[in-house]
Amino acid sequence: TAETAKYLLGVGRADCTGPVAQVPLMGFAKADQVGGGLLSRLYSRAFIVADPENSRRVVFVSADIGMVSQRVRLEVLKQLQSKYGDLYRQDNVVLSGTHTHSGPSGYFQYTLFWISSRGLIRPTLSSIVNGIVKSIDIAHENMKKGRLFINRGTVENSQINRSPFSYLENPASERSRYSSNTDKEMVVLKMVDEDGHELGLISWFAVHPVSMNNSNHLVNSDNVGYASYLFEQEKNKGMLPGEGSFVAAFASSNLGDVSPNTRGPFCVNTGESCDNPQSSCPVGGATMCMAKGPGNDMFESTRIIGQNIYLKAKELYEKASQEVTGPLSSAHQWVNMSDVSVELNATHTVKTCKPALGHSFAAGTIDGVGAFNFTQGSVEGDPFWDQVWAQLLGEPSNETKACHKPKPILFNTGELTWPHPWHPDIVDVQIAAIGSLAILAVPGEFTTMSGRRLREAVRSEFDSHGTPGMNVVIAGLCNVYTHYITTYEEYQVQRYEAASTIYGPHTLSAYIQLYRGLARAIAMNATQDLPPGPEPPFFNVTNLTLLPSLGVESAPAGKTFGDVLQEVREAYREGEVAEVTFVGANPRNSAENATEHNFLTVERYSNISNSWRVVLNDASWDTRFYWTKGSRGQSNVSIEWHIPAGTEPGVYRLRYLGHYKKRESLIRIITVPFEGSSSAFKITAP
Repeated sequence: TAETAKYLLGVGRADCTGPVAQVPLMGFAKADQVGGGLLSRLYSRAFIVADPENSRRVVFVSADIGMVSQRVRLEVLKQLQSKYGDLYRQDNVVLSGTHTHSGPSGYFQYTLFWISSRGLIRPTLSSIVNGIVKSIDIAHENMKKGRLFINRGTVENSQINRSPFSYLENPASERSRYSSNTDKEMVVLKMVDEDGHELGLISWFAVHPVSMNNSNHLVNSDNVGYASYLFEQEKNKGMLPGEGSFVAAFASSNLGDVSPNTRGPFCVNTGESCDNPQSSCPVGGATMCMAKGPGNDMFESTRIIGQNIYLKAKELYEKASQEVTGPLSSAHQWVNMSDVSVELNATHTVKTCKPALGHSFAAGTIDGVGAFNFTQGSVEGDPFWDQVWAQLLGEPSNETKACHKPKPILFNTGELTWPHPWHPDIVDVQIAAIGSLAILAVPGEFTTMSGRRLREAVRSEFDSHGTPGMNVVIAGLCNVYTHYITTYEEYQVQRYEAASTIYGPHTLSAYIQLYRGLARAIAMNATQDLPPGPEPPFFNVTNLTLLPSLGVESAPAGKTFGDVLQEVREAYREGEVAEVTFVGANPRNSAENATEHNFLTVERYSNISNSWRVVLNDASWDTRFYWTKGSRGQSNVSIEWHIPAGTEPGVYRLRYLGHYKKRESLIRIITVPFEGSSSAFKITAP
């Protein structure tokens, strides 16, 4: 009945994939990990909860990207302001990244991130910003009366702590309160309309989406994206991937030290374990130490972990019976994180530091070794980039050195300002409360124990100000990226996560103090009295990139774009791979021409209608799209279909849809759409 609907709810999903070729992938900071095709599309998923009695709203967005950057957030808020006025603002809009490491980079305004991204890449930034805004638009246009339910449970066999030696530095009395060195709990928020029709869900679970490792070149949303795909395919029956009204977000949490590579670290060259404090191998050192997932290869590992997460979410979703009710509120502040005084107790005050990265930052982790190899020769001889590099080698001030102790400083980013600051000082802290659910939007990667301390502090703040029993969840990678947040004790041993805790040893204590303040304001209904804090800068960077420019393309002699170079076989069985190679063109042409370009289709011939019907698109996890650049403006595209069990026997074909650049006159180059198709092939019964 209508009386039971507590809120107005809206859900939306929109493509945010961006360029899939030539753009470095964001996450491992490995110079040669550049996009070369597509395994699965990236989406922004938006959820709006509104109070029918007043104008209060909360927006939660989870996007299939490495992290939300300050630039993305500022541009999204600007667009929302011009469309909706003061309805959607910095306090009630939470933007979270899933933390996939296989999405395009280049959407940052701080200089450090330009190094691994090859600058600021406008097509990436635009596709992310527009995708997020579009997903919010769709949710906004489809608001319905509805109800929310929450449930929680344990996910097994899907994570390990990748810095167990750091975790062991935390006090034994604290560790003894927990059964594991990772947070295995998943929290699921279920949304239904007043008639009981299902709208969507948000799951929060702490795991790094790095089942696809740093040898991968295909854009994809990794294990949590595969979980979203499975859930949405299940609920949007008969729809193509990425279509249908049900939206399932698998959002990030305190995943700082949590890996999905459950078999642990092994030496690539000798096969022996390298589970030691240095993550180092006898031959080859740390660069040889890599963690293995549960599968035979990274594709299989991604599916295994993704399916584990999906199955637990499905079970929790189906059994969810605890209703979420109560008022909506949101609290937000901008804080200069390089200068926060933290009162540890009545007599002792400490401070955060200007940002800096320690030596172990360059060592990487067992999920991806040796970030930033500084010998890369791609930019030498360019005066602008030479000047960028030269600054990195500068000495930090004595004050910064002392503040970060015991961290040995490798990159003194907080004291570098040319051509723009290298790291953010102004950081968002934010809590969105939906009745008994408090979402802590954190600007980075909290480790397992850091997240536990933060949740506990916020819960006790709510308890002592008259709102007991709050469900407190951490949403990771929100609003601005500030790397990692370890505990003070973990910081002392300076593994990768600690070296990447950029505001120094007291970073966590500062955040705990700040989030307590937000929780108190929400509990006491005093969010309007919170000082907004110093606004973040918006740098005038339009497009500054080392990406190769898009030139005129050509097909081999006697061929044209979309012609088949290597044909499919005549027949396949399930479990086999159908593959075709075409005369191709740079996929960046398509990204820059159409926001939602689909590169491929799998089509089945229907004898009833005597026509081809699309059964899969490039968002399917069973298809792979590869682009290979040749010489003289030529390139090839290969399309693979990994034929799954249960595929209906029949006649099929693979189609390729692209755009090429053509010179029309001396001054005008145009983009021309084209397509190609394989021959028909049979799939026979197993």
